[in-house]
Amino acid sequence: MRRYIIILAVAALSFAACNSPATKDAKATESAKPKGKYYCTMHPEITLNKPGTCSKCGMDLVERDTTGK
Repeated sequence: MRRYIIILAVAALSFAACNSPATKDAKATESAKPKGKYYCTMHPEITLNKPGTCSKCGMDLVERDTTGK
C-alpha cells in the first residue's frame, strides 16, 4: 500500500511539473515565431526562407500559412 502512495505522489509531481505556466509560455513563444517561410510537413523544425527540399526526408518544403486566422 505504501508503495502505491509513493508511486502516485511521484506521478502527480511529474504531471504538475510538465504543465507549469513557464513551460506553456515557452511553447507559445516558440510557435508564435516562425523561423522560415517554407517548412517540411513531416519535420516542421526544418525551415528555409526559399523553396527547397527537407534535409531529413527529401520532401518538398511547403509555404507557411502566414494569414494568422
